[in-house]
Amino acid sequence: MDPRAPVGTRSVTVAVDAMGGDHAPGEIVRGVAMLSLEAPHIYTLLVGDGEAIGAVLSTVRHDPERIAVHHAPEAVKMWEKPAEALKEHPQASILVAAQLVADGAADALVSAGNTGASVLACARTWRKIPGVHRAALASVYPTEIRRGEKDDPFSLILDVGATLDVTAEDLVAFAIMGSAYAARVSKNPRPRVALLSNGAEAGKGPPEIVEAHRLLQEATELNFVGNVEGVDIPRGTADVVVCSGFVGNVVIKMLEGVSETIVRLGHYASKEKILWRAGLALLSSGISRLKEVTDWEQYGGAPVLGFDKLFIKAHGRSRARAIANAAKVAAKAVQAGLAEDIESALKSFHSRRAA
Repeated sequence: MDPRAPVGTRSVTVAVDAMGGDHAPGEIVRGVAMLSLEAPHIYTLLVGDGEAIGAVLSTVRHDPERIAVHHAPEAVKMWEKPAEALKEHPQASILVAAQLVADGAADALVSAGNTGASVLACARTWRKIPGVHRAALASVYPTEIRRGEKDDPFSLILDVGATLDVTAEDLVAFAIMGSAYAARVSKNPRPRVALLSNGAEAGKGPPEIVEAHRLLQEATELNFVGNVEGVDIPRGTADVVVCSGFVGNVVIKMLEGVSETIVRLGHYASKEKILWRAGLALLSSGISRLKEVTDWEQYGGAPVLGFDKLFIKAHGRSRARAIANAAKVAAKAVQAGLAEDIESALKSFHSRRAA
C-alpha cells in the first residue's frame, strides 16, 4: 500500500481506453496524468497507441510510477457499428483493455469511446454475475432532493441504453444492481427504488412492469416504493429509477438537453434587456449551481452493471477532469466490493422467490 494513500484504502488498477472518445488520446491521457497526482492509491494502465500516448505524457506533469502503457495498434471509431468494428479490429484498444481486466492485469475499465463496442467487448471477455441475464448501463441525474452521507444531489436511472427490450426479471435485476450501486458508491444505505411507468398504481404499465412490480414487492428486501412517473424523476422521488434501455436512453438525453438549454437561455436573456440582466444577476448563484450539478464531467461516467468486473462508460465528449473522475468512481466501486454485493443480493432474490 502506498504510504500517501488514505488509511484503509487498498490500491486499485484501472485500465483506461486511451483511444476512445471525441478528444482521444490527448484529453484521456491528460486525465490519467492528473489522476496520478491526485489519487496515490490508483494505478492506471493506459491502453492504445503507445507512441501517441507517450507523446502526450511527455508534455504533462504526471507520476510515472502510477501509469503503465499497454500498446494496442487499433481503435474503434465512435460511428462504427459495434459487432463489425470488433471483428474488423481484433486488436482494438477497448477489446485489449477489457481482456486485460479479465486476465487480472487491472481491476476495472474506463472508456469514453463507442458505447456499443465497449459493452460488447465486456460481454465477450467478462463473466456475467449469476442471475443476471442482461447488463445495464446506469446514469446519474440531478434532483431536487439530496441523499446519502455526502448530501448527494443525484439519483440513478437504469437501463439507459444497454438493453432495449426487457423482461420482468431483467427489471428486477436492474433494481437490485442499482440499489447496490447507490448504497456502495453513493453511500446511501437504504436507497428508494422505483419502476418508471405511466402511473403510480401497481397495475399501470406494460406486462413486464406489472410483473416486476409484483416481484419487487414479494421477493426482494429492497426499499421498493412502487411506480413513479416522468414528473417524479427530477424531483428525486426515488433514488434508483428502473426502466428499459429504450425508455431510459430517451429520458437521460432529455434531462441532459433540458439542463443545457436552461443555462444557454440564461446567457441569451442576459444580453437582451437590462431588466433581465439585473434579474439574472440576482439568480446567478442559482444558475451556477444548476450548471455545477448537471455537469457530467463532475461525476465521470455511467457504470455498466451485471458483469463480475466494473466498467465505467465516460461521456464521449469527456475531457481530462471527467476521465480522472471516472477512474476514481471505478476504483471506489472496486474497493467497496460492488460486484460481490450484487451477486449476494441476486442470490437472495432467487432463494426468496423459490421459497
